[in-house]
Amino acid sequence: MPVLPGAEPFRHEGGETGVLLCHGFTGSPQSLRPWARYLAERGLTVSLPLLPGHGTRWEDMQVTGWQDWYAEVDRELRALRERCARVFVAGLSMGGALALRLAAKHGDAVEGVVLVNPANRMHGVAQHALPVLRHLVPATKGIASDIAKPLSTELGYDRVPLHSAHSLRAFFRLADGDLPQVTQPLLLLRSPQDHVVPPADSARILGRVSSTDVTEILLEHSYHVATLDHDADRIFAESVAFIGRLAPGSVGEPETGLGKEGTAAGG
Repeated sequence: MPVLPGAEPFRHEGGETGVLLCHGFTGSPQSLRPWARYLAERGLTVSLPLLPGHGTRWEDMQVTGWQDWYAEVDRELRALRERCARVFVAGLSMGGALALRLAAKHGDAVEGVVLVNPANRMHGVAQHALPVLRHLVPATKGIASDIAKPLSTELGYDRVPLHSAHSLRAFFRLADGDLPQVTQPLLLLRSPQDHVVPPADSARILGRVSSTDVTEILLEHSYHVATLDHDADRIFAESVAFIGRLAPGSVGEPETGLGKEGTAAGG
């Protein structure tokens, strides 16, 4: 199936500091594209991959699992490390869990971690029913576009494939066990009004990581997909300030000439 318009991956060759952005479950690079462009315009090398099974139709995702999604971001991180002196990882929702596992597994190869409304576990009936329900029902109602800002929408599936959700459940357990291995500086931005991921997930992450340089920021005016919401500009600015503090000299003044998608995107 062809990739949906707007769901394409984004890559930009910038300076010696790289940033890997990880999108969320059933979402696409569209939800993080403005953030990616903001970083690219300030001279950073940026990679925003499209996770397997995403960005086409939900049926394509049904045959993928966490191993596929993690393998994709792991490859992108290794590629960034080959051409950058320093690399940061960042993610939204499930992308935050992927970023945390990358930090845990790659250690000093990751300079710092930025999380936006990170997910850590399944909640409610889903966590208990999925092992059986996935064999009875192929999909359930989607979770995309939890956004407060009028007319702002997320390009994500309107259905959640339950085989993939079951795999995500397993991944959350695995990633949670990795959290004590996360020692890098951490910037966590979360929305008190999030209808997809409860605040308990961020609290557990902050309580289990071994990082000593930790900053938590509340996004008072946004829902779950805060990167497309009222607080998007704050997320972008805070992440650049975080990177600039840890990698002095890596962030420049906004560049011009990135207006054409072809200068920054790849397949």
